[in-house]
Amino acid sequence: SQSLAPLCTLCCCGFLNRTLAVVFMVSLAFAIVVGNVVTLTVFVQTRQSRTPQGYLKSLAVSLAIADMMVGVLVVPFSVYTEISLMVTTAPPSWYQGSSTSPASTSSLGGLVSPWQPCMLIGPVFAGCTFVSISTIFLMTLERSVAILRPLHKDALVTRRRTLLLILLSWAASFLLALAPLIFSSNFTLEYNECSRMCNYTPLLFGSQLPPDANILLLIPTFDFTLLGGTLAVNIVSFTSIRRYSQKRKLLSEGSLSDGGGGGGGGCPHRPSFSDIKAAKTIGILTFAFTASFSPIAVFVLGNVVGYTWCNFSFFAFWILTGNSCCNVIIYSVRDHRFRKGVTLLFQRDRSPPHGEKT
Repeated sequence: SQSLAPLCTLCCCGFLNRTLAVVFMVSLAFAIVVGNVVTLTVFVQTRQSRTPQGYLKSLAVSLAIADMMVGVLVVPFSVYTEISLMVTTAPPSWYQGSSTSPASTSSLGGLVSPWQPCMLIGPVFAGCTFVSISTIFLMTLERSVAILRPLHKDALVTRRRTLLLILLSWAASFLLALAPLIFSSNFTLEYNECSRMCNYTPLLFGSQLPPDANILLLIPTFDFTLLGGTLAVNIVSFTSIRRYSQKRKLLSEGSLSDGGGGGGGGCPHRPSFSDIKAAKTIGILTFAFTASFSPIAVFVLGNVVGYTWCNFSFFAFWILTGNSCCNVIIYSVRDHRFRKGVTLLFQRDRSPPHGEKT
């Protein structure tokens, strides 16, 4: 029942450092919200809602919604807590070490007694992270069908299946995010003074971790399983793209006869250029998410075995949070149609001169 000694260091304590952190958080929240609002607007306004490209856009919309929730709920809550710590003497009830242990008062694993905002913010951040990686996995599967089975993609990728998989990914992601609270009574959620976010905190027995502390390993296990599957599917797709490109190059040089293959260099069912470019874009999304999530996985593994890593936890969590504003940058660089949609979006308010045709 005693508060732990302060764990914060030069990186995470002091009025100046908190002020800089608040400025960084506000800027990041603005970038996340604006970027994903633009993404949602551009994708929603497209007219390809019932085509395979439209189904890919539905997955991109799901990804943008998850990212925007981080900018609307998670980051502003950290800003509010940091400002509260600067202007008040007593830390809020959800601050690390300020809440009482729920193990003796709750029969639901600390889910309702006492309730505080971290019980909402923590699962939202974890759930949105899981939604992001599961959506990237689904996008990779959709592109692999378009690359490997282009003649069957209309039959395999349907509107109903796409929406069902999106709903399942959201439900499974938030169920996993709540797993430590649902299946254990030895965890709570507190605002961590190192990461400056709401994190799962094991309830210590003396100085020992609870016997079921390994349940936190579900988080990196789930993410790296999906990331590994995504990487494997990308390797298969890019291998097919490379083989097709080599055959097309040989055909153009006259070193390979057409052979009745329909002009595809021995590849009668060749993927379209847009399918290939979309697959490469999703590969970049996968690499960006893997790079941003890896520090979190290392931190969780170290936390389970008893390490604190205060400075590292701050950078790990906020690198992952910063990934929520990266997708719009990747779309803008890789997709000229997305850039055109953004241009049209910002030019819409400029009315043409009177009498001029639009």
